[in-house]
Amino acid sequence: MPKIIIYTDGACSGNPGKGGWAAILIFEKKKKLINGGEQSTTNNRMELTAVIRSLESLSNKFEIEINTDSKYVKDGIENWITKWKINGWKTANRRDVKNQDLWKNLDNLINGKRIKWNWVKGHSNDKLNNEVDQLARNSINMKY
Repeated sequence: MPKIIIYTDGACSGNPGKGGWAAILIFEKKKKLINGGEQSTTNNRMELTAVIRSLESLSNKFEIEINTDSKYVKDGIENWITKWKINGWKTANRRDVKNQDLWKNLDNLINGKRIKWNWVKGHSNDKLNNEVDQLARNSINMKY
């Protein structure tokens, strides 16, 4: 099965405020950039949106490796989401899960896909993470 490597990031000017998201998709040494933004959003919503838009752009024929500097995204998808679903989309404190619409969308998108989730330290020496971070920050001021 062919493998695609994805780097994702989200950014916000104010939280909430104007936001941008971006992803770099790498397949057989070819690099594709995707990005977008929203007028009123949060950083966590942009982080999730970057992953969602990446997965929406793919068919099921890939093994996928997603690199994110968001512990919220990685922990949410690997650790928290199972209990959220069992608890009717409530947190351990019995509060509604924030960004539930995006989490449900992401949950549907990962169904049937082979995905490895990696956390990378943001704003460090990972060249592709720094590149996707810059693209996400540049996307904040896109025309919507």
